[in-house]
Amino acid sequence: MQEYILQSDDFLVSQTDEKGIILFANDDFCKVAGYPLEEMVGKPHNIVRHPDMPRAAFKDLWNTVQNGKIWTGYVKNKRNGGGYYWVYATVYPMYDKERKAKTYMSCRRKPSRTEIETVEKLYRTMK
Repeated sequence: MQEYILQSDDFLVSQTDEKGIILFANDDFCKVAGYPLEEMVGKPHNIVRHPDMPRAAFKDLWNTVQNGKIWTGYVKNKRNGGGYYWVYATVYPMYDKERKAKTYMSCRRKPSRTEIETVEKLYRTMK
């Protein structure tokens, strides 16, 4: 599978509900993931989950944000139609007053090649 390398000014943003269903996705996220906005909204965010990602990383993410804390980490995602891309993600727990519910905002940027190589080694040791 071919790696898609983010541009240095790409800034991927999405918002999900408590169950991880996409409520919003910006143009950069749609472009990099390879989905039109209409196909992303209403779908589980894990449509971009790459099988190489250890479950423990997502367990840590969910435990952190469900406890009202900000999570940061590196994520390998899959692209629609094949390929993958790496991001450095920051996930913010929020309360949406209009929905009267918790939501989560994820902001992602391009990681360095050194960061990717380091985290790939770590992730291979995890389940």
